[in-house]
Amino acid sequence: MHALVADLVLPEGASMYVMSALETSRELIRHSYFRYEFATVAVTHSLFALEHVLAERLATNDPLHDMIARAADVGLITAALAAELDRSQLLRDKLAQGSQSSAALPPLQALAMVRAVFDAVSLLLHPPAAAQATAADMGGARPDSGLAQLWEDHLRAPFPAGFRGVDLDGVDLTLLDSGAAGLVHRELNGGLDDSGIASLWGCITDLDKIVPLVNEEYCASYFTRLRTMAQVIAARHIPAAT
Repeated sequence: MHALVADLVLPEGASMYVMSALETSRELIRHSYFRYEFATVAVTHSLFALEHVLAERLATNDPLHDMIARAADVGLITAALAAELDRSQLLRDKLAQGSQSSAALPPLQALAMVRAVFDAVSLLLHPPAAAQATAADMGGARPDSGLAQLWEDHLRAPFPAGFRGVDLDGVDLTLLDSGAAGLVHRELNGGLDDSGIASLWGCITDLDKIVPLVNEEYCASYFTRLRTMAQVIAARHIPAAT
């Protein structure tokens, strides 16, 4: 469980309230080994941090769903990230209404949802405007343009209908999608660290396994694009021969 949450790094510059909420969420996932329900509670608790940062960034106290949508509309977070955050917010509503229990999520699924909150908070606190300005100063050269274009295409593509939650050869397609997409997002916004690179190779292994097994054209193309992006990133992190 320690390795599972190792890449959930608290963002720099966050308030003590936000840091506390995120750290508690991370520890709840770690301790879901002992108490299964902690995984679901981790997701709902992480939303305290997200809601606080969104309210400050957007200078509003609108409902969380509306703030997520507005942040996506103005480009503070990606559409894919907003969709992941909406899933967490919807889960919180279902728990409050009694239509879901605290045992709703397994730890791996909760991890993907909490990671989305960590990524969103980091983006909201440190928007990538400086990196974009640097690229403009360099004459508009964008070494990530190929990967960025693939990423934009992926963000516009809906998840294959009928395949959410489907398991192929031991690989959950929904978790694989969110995990791989999260790695691409992090590569484009600062680059992967060692643990991210290790996760990337795991994703490539799973993508190589499931793509030949998909017998539906759109789903196959969707995950083939994910595999292509993962391979482009992997090529950047292979040490040059000496």
